[in-house]
Amino acid sequence: MRRGDAAACEAILAASGSNFAVPLRLLPAERRRGSIALYAFCRLADDIVDDALDERQAAARLDRFEQQLGDGLAGLPVADPVLRAIAATAGRFAIPPRHLFAVIAGVRADLTRRRYETVADLVAYCRQVASAVGLAAVPIWGLRDGVPPADWMPAADACGLAFQWTNILRDIVEDRGRGRIYLPRESFVACGCEPAWLDGPVGDSADPGFAALAAAEAARCRRWFAEAARLDAVLSADGQRVFRAMYGVYGELFRAVETAGAEIFFRRVRPPRWRLLLGGLACLIGGPQ
Repeated sequence: MRRGDAAACEAILAASGSNFAVPLRLLPAERRRGSIALYAFCRLADDIVDDALDERQAAARLDRFEQQLGDGLAGLPVADPVLRAIAATAGRFAIPPRHLFAVIAGVRADLTRRRYETVADLVAYCRQVASAVGLAAVPIWGLRDGVPPADWMPAADACGLAFQWTNILRDIVEDRGRGRIYLPRESFVACGCEPAWLDGPVGDSADPGFAALAAAEAARCRRWFAEAARLDAVLSADGQRVFRAMYGVYGELFRAVETAGAEIFFRRVRPPRWRLLLGGLACLIGGPQ
């Protein structure tokens, strides 16, 4: 990876304020650069959609981004330093290209899809924008010698689902401002409420059905965290450090979301940064709990 390309990826991470910034610093240099390139790639793809003022223009930009990714992976010259960096990373760590293209497919869905009908629909989306990232990240972080894919891929998939579901629960208010409600309609109906109620007065969000919905979705997410914890046993020492730190940070964020209950429907949960860092440190020392 070119030094300038790595620096461009570093700048994107530094500007993001991401919860991943500190954990990624725990990796040795080459793995750290590869992981930051993966983060920057995902951030750029996501920003094309989130910053869009015009859906057609965003779709065209995303198409160009995808084409340039394909060119970079094929060894052709590309102008974007992040795409050069992720192409170099994919080659160095044998990352299947399908995981990178899945990320683009997932963010593309945000251009046209504002609601999800079923849990299966939302899980499929999360597998594109998050689980695919985990499946790409694990080869960069490092596995123990001789670990077959069947022993780590289900846990990496669950990790992506746990982290993304946590983001969805935390960001309900923010996403509503963009016209999106990710939680599926079938989950609302099962708890006796409707997504449309979120568009009403704040008092509507205090309906008992919303407390039940928050509890049900937190329970679903907690099961994925438990499955994701199995990843710790198959990672190398390098991989364990970064995974444990991320798991601890997101575990602390999830606990704040779970504790907030129905409040997540009308305010964004913002635990202090020191709590997240403390959660990461505790998990780094003691392992996933």
